[in-house]
Amino acid sequence: MLWARELSHAFGAIRALDGISFTLDRGRTLVIFGPNGAGKTTLLRVLAGLVRPTSGSAGVEGGRRAIGWIGHQSQLYGHLTVRENLRFWGTLYDVPAGDLEHRVGELLSRLGLDARAGQQVRTLSRGETQRAAIARALVHDPAVLLLDEPFTGLDRLAAEELGRLLGELAARGRATVLVTHDVKEGTELASDVAFMRTGRFVAIGPRGSRDAAQLTVAYREAVGGA
Repeated sequence: MLWARELSHAFGAIRALDGISFTLDRGRTLVIFGPNGAGKTTLLRVLAGLVRPTSGSAGVEGGRRAIGWIGHQSQLYGHLTVRENLRFWGTLYDVPAGDLEHRVGELLSRLGLDARAGQQVRTLSRGETQRAAIARALVHDPAVLLLDEPFTGLDRLAAEELGRLLGELAARGRATVLVTHDVKEGTELASDVAFMRTGRFVAIGPRGSRDAAQLTVAYREAVGGA
């Protein structure tokens, strides 16, 4: 469903990605841990088609329209309401009008945004904006999710709800690549784990039965205590 082959990207003399290869099947969630500057965000942006790789290739079954992307920017229009933003993005992805209204209502309710649906995005708190960005990424029911620190700004209840939602999407066959600094959240969601450093995967494989404490130890060993 999602693949990368010898993926590399350089910013001048800085090699942000250096030969990344992997495949991810339906229903699998790859969680990537790594220190700042490891290349995690660059990898997600290349997979999303937002940045062209210097060499190598990557692809998603169904093309870029099959991707739901959450990055460091919300990609929401501040002068539009939350509902208007979701309608706009749904229309952009050709979601049928009848399905779109149902989908928007479902996401607003699921992400606790019913009371904020008519507010302009620029008036929202950071956590509310993050929840709206998550709804925006899911409005077209993507087959693949690329998530860069999606729990940032969320309170405990919202983070727990997002975790449940991502688990349900995986059970329905969605493939997810998730970057997070929260080992506990990442461990609970992961079917597969990668440790990244200086543009490379220094380890990648199924999570198995490892818990957060065991993954923390393995991560520190793999990246040299970073």
